[in-house]
Amino acid sequence: MEKWLELAMEIQSLAQSGLAYTNNAYDIERYERLRDISTEMIAMKTDLEFNKIKDLFCNETGYQTPKIDTRAVIFKDDRILLTHENNGTWSLPGGWCDILESVGSNTIKEVKEETGLDVETIKIIAVQDRNKHNRPIYAYGVCKIFVLCNVIGGEFIENIETTEIKYFTLDEIPNNLAEEKTNKKQIEMCFEAHKNENWQTQFD
Repeated sequence: MEKWLELAMEIQSLAQSGLAYTNNAYDIERYERLRDISTEMIAMKTDLEFNKIKDLFCNETGYQTPKIDTRAVIFKDDRILLTHENNGTWSLPGGWCDILESVGSNTIKEVKEETGLDVETIKIIAVQDRNKHNRPIYAYGVCKIFVLCNVIGGEFIENIETTEIKYFTLDEIPNNLAEEKTNKKQIEMCFEAHKNENWQTQFD
């Protein structure tokens, strides 16, 4: 990660924490300005508009922590399941962990929503710091959790997020992956975990 982005993220985190714990009107004004400075830093280095960055980067209150993203890893006859998203890219099924959901229940929910399949969770393959593995870099922390699952029922139903699902061998993995969500190295890791009965959870 580039140093300027690390600094922008640190400034935003300090400002958010300050806003969470102060009641002083002058301090609130200063912390809000620090948030704007961090947003301006990112706007100067990217093609994104200030307001869009602020909505994504400065939309939370309270002590700042990483977001959780769960990804389901489903195999059938040594082929891995990918979802074809409505923008034309392929990805492991999954998404942000919602309020009131655990890692396991969120994984099951996301699979149902995106694929129509019912699954049971088996084990965690890996917990990754997203910015160390996926591009583009996000201006906030994300923990990606890859969960091995078994299909126990259901069938695909087209929805607002995905247009089809398909199983692929490692050699068949499409080139047009949604790199911000799932890349080739992560899929290779899932194949390794599937083949190794003694696989140990990997984490950054």
